[in-house]
Amino acid sequence: MSLFAMMWFTYRAWQIDYPAVPVTVPIEQGAGTAPELAPVQAPADTLPSLTESGVSAEVPVLSASEPGRVIRVRTDVFDLMIDPQGGDIVRTDLPLFPVDKDRPDEPTRLLDFTPGNRWVFQTGFRGIAEGEEPNHLATFTSARDEYVLGDDDDELVVTLNWQYEGPLRAQKIYTFRRGQYGIQLDLTLENQADVSWSGVPYVQLFRHHIPVKRSYTSVDSYSFTGPVLYDGDRYEKLDVDDLVTDPVNQELAGGWLASIQHHFLAAAVPPADDVVRYQAITRGSDYLLTALSREVREISPGESLTYSVQLFIGPKLQDQLAVTGNELELTVDYGKLTILSQPLFWLLTKIHGFVNNWGWSIIIVTVLIKLAFYKLTQASGRSMAKMRKLQPRMKALQERFKDDRQALSQAMMELYKREKVNPAAGCLPILIQMPFFFAFYWVLIESVEIRQAPFMLWITDLSSRDPYFVLPLLMGAAMLLQTRLNPAPPDPVQAKVMQIMPVAFTALFAFFPAGLVLYWLTNTALSILQQWRINQVIGTS
Repeated sequence: MSLFAMMWFTYRAWQIDYPAVPVTVPIEQGAGTAPELAPVQAPADTLPSLTESGVSAEVPVLSASEPGRVIRVRTDVFDLMIDPQGGDIVRTDLPLFPVDKDRPDEPTRLLDFTPGNRWVFQTGFRGIAEGEEPNHLATFTSARDEYVLGDDDDELVVTLNWQYEGPLRAQKIYTFRRGQYGIQLDLTLENQADVSWSGVPYVQLFRHHIPVKRSYTSVDSYSFTGPVLYDGDRYEKLDVDDLVTDPVNQELAGGWLASIQHHFLAAAVPPADDVVRYQAITRGSDYLLTALSREVREISPGESLTYSVQLFIGPKLQDQLAVTGNELELTVDYGKLTILSQPLFWLLTKIHGFVNNWGWSIIIVTVLIKLAFYKLTQASGRSMAKMRKLQPRMKALQERFKDDRQALSQAMMELYKREKVNPAAGCLPILIQMPFFFAFYWVLIESVEIRQAPFMLWITDLSSRDPYFVLPLLMGAAMLLQTRLNPAPPDPVQAKVMQIMPVAFTALFAFFPAGLVLYWLTNTALSILQQWRINQVIGTS
């Protein structure tokens, strides 16, 4: 299993360095639909209007300066800022998720308006005809500069009014709920003019892209960081560099857009029944994801329109993600093993509900996986035990035919046939088990629920390395003992590799999260017990 694990780590490193190329879908311009948005080369202070003739409009970027005045909103899970210039959220701190367990007063910050870390939502309405419109460059006002969720309240509503004296009235209404990282945003527009107003609602996400440097000592580097889109059927990670030459342009219903990183994300989910044009472009080191409603809304005099968007800004808590958007929990990036990882995560959380300790939950799930494959691994173990029993006779044959490899191979095959031993019998059970073990590996890597969770004694954070390297050393010793219980490979080179493997894995796992090392140590210890028992039975038979 150790050899397969090393192959897996190499494969993951290759995937990070050479991600899949995103698929782009061309859009045909149709009558009665919103024109395509096109990128600009430099920031703009105003928004060109959409026209009924279908002329493309530019997407501006707000200046990266600090807002002069902000509206502060505090709930039990958020401490965030809304900029009246645009009426959008420009900074989000998560007080329940500190950056480091040793610095509990320093919260994780997701959205940010500072130039080097710029990551913001931009929302509003675009008008077909020229004139004032409540877009993300417009000015909004609110009744207060600070809103706080009361101890007895389950909901907090923050209303911003468009500062415009004309015949249009617009609001951005944010609804925050206790314990929830999902935010409901209602974009409302009322037409008090004598003529109809036509336009489209939109939401876009702007982020300065900082590539994550891959390192075997950092688990963050194994997780994808960047833009993602969901088209109602398929979840796709987008490579920022590829967007330079191949921007994404899709039109669909039931999708969403997001920017993700290890354990956290910011996402926008338009109404499921609305056909939306999704675009993804880059501009230098920045990328922009846009969801522009395809259908032009016509608001007659005296009528109003409300367009509701679900935002999610926070940790990848799968139960909350699933409620916010269809398949939004796929942003917990288990990769191609999602079909196995999600049930394992469900099992892990159920066990945690009883034992209330993620460390013991990891141990129990590892035991259950081992029990599920007990009969299969027993067959593999019996094959290895028989091979071990034949080891002296195999060495004798190697000495006898050391100068004639063909004769040695024939003699070995005759020995296997006579003793009814199949040297390949131990491989198939291991191959069948490997997807389950690596699926659980990704559960431990990606699940934010285990982030900064304590276990016992000196292990106070299962998501960071063992501070004293005790678990990696125990794991290395267990792997060394495991190699002694198994028959040595007939090939001298392979034998040396198997001897080096425990040392290599000890060094590799030394900087991995303690939860991962605990899982591998438990699995190795159970394998040792099973193989020892099988060796005892075979040895006395």
